[in-house]
Amino acid sequence: MLDYFSLAALAAVVREGSFERAARALHVTPSAVSQRIRLLEERVGCALVVRGQPCQATETGRRLCQHMDRVRLLEQELQGTLPGLAPEGVARVTLPIAVNADSLATWFAPALTAFAAEAPVLMAVSVDNEDHTTEWLRSGAVLAAVTATARPATGCNSRALGAMRYVAAASPALVQRHFAHGVTAGSLAQAPSLVFNTQDELQARWVRRLCHRHVELPRHTLPSTQAFVEASLASMGWGLHPLTLIAPHLQSGALLELVPGTPLDVPLYWQETRAASALLDGLSRAVLKAAQGSLMAGGV
Repeated sequence: MLDYFSLAALAAVVREGSFERAARALHVTPSAVSQRIRLLEERVGCALVVRGQPCQATETGRRLCQHMDRVRLLEQELQGTLPGLAPEGVARVTLPIAVNADSLATWFAPALTAFAAEAPVLMAVSVDNEDHTTEWLRSGAVLAAVTATARPATGCNSRALGAMRYVAAASPALVQRHFAHGVTAGSLAQAPSLVFNTQDELQARWVRRLCHRHVELPRHTLPSTQAFVEASLASMGWGLHPLTLIAPHLQSGALLELVPGTPLDVPLYWQETRAASALLDGLSRAVLKAAQGSLMAGGV
């Protein structure tokens, strides 16, 4: 049988990033945390934590953390039906989820904050590209995620949210400087573009669809949705933006669509682990409702 004091120590180290912060969160000494994890590693027969700055879980460690997250959800359910088991004060359970930055900056945040304001939860939100958030689920690092993958990860359910519409836009000054004679493979190969990080393929995908071939794009890396908008307004580069986010700038003329009528629609899905939890179900209902009111049906 698993030692849940040791599992709690493991989850705390991974969540807090160090043995010292985990010890403070658990109200024990760092040596007690270290001893609990060492005993658990001896029981399992492999390393569970990679010591570093921050500490990170191994693959087996992540699976055990996911198991601990599920146990806490079940305990929360039990305390709801048997109040005598609940500790004094509000008992909150941590819900780890992953979401792409553009969703978080537009439609997702209002649903998340409204849910967390009412539910006895502590949200642990990780941000990654929508093409990679499924890996967070597969590794056991999160219990739910907004992803671009329709096929559910093992042990998860997948539901369509709709599509986020992106448009390629730039300032009038940048358009005049680099695209005065049209948006072509040649002009795109010279104009500075914006990408969120090395995993961001949106700009390249839009260019391939427009030019029917790969074009090597000069690019600035800006890992912030809001910085994308500010950089475009300042003529730093062109990029793909959520239409809902830059609609006022398009209407005012502060930003121009590079090629009108060429949006890129990215279908999104909500994947959640199959844990019998009213809290997780409540979050899912809030997310699906928000998506219905903000995202486009379907997508290409």
